[in-house]
Amino acid sequence: MTSTPPYAIRPATPADVPQLVSLIEELAEFENLTHMLALSADKLHPHLFGDKPVVEALIGEIDGETVGFALFFTNFSTFLAKPGLYLEDLYVRPAHRGSGLGKGILTRLAQIALERDYGRFEWSVLDWNETAIRFYERMGATLLPDWRICRISGEALEKYRS
Repeated sequence: MTSTPPYAIRPATPADVPQLVSLIEELAEFENLTHMLALSADKLHPHLFGDKPVVEALIGEIDGETVGFALFFTNFSTFLAKPGLYLEDLYVRPAHRGSGLGKGILTRLAQIALERDYGRFEWSVLDWNETAIRFYERMGATLLPDWRICRISGEALEKYRS
């Protein structure tokens, strides 16, 4: 007999945007990246629910309270000639870690990738977050030691404006 998990995972709705913003702010604090935040509900909403959404979100709830989220989007593998699912952010409030919610969210994302016939499911992890690295490895993830993320943003990106 399968027991019911102590959490619920569901797609985000427009009503969830303020709570998503709050959780993203908590994530930025956890990652020591609050100086990079330029986030508001008004900025996030159109990217999730506007005319041309570019990102999706899952909400994790325990006892009806939103305590976690995942933000993800489609990328593409030229080698596989297939789309993939890229997990931009996953966050579960510290008091609810160990509840199975993080594992449940990752499992649901893997299922979405399979349902959509995507070729892979990938994400990044900060090199100092050993707890997350061990968790991801237990989930079956492979860390790619030869790959580094490259990013152009802010002033460096503005230099390319024509």
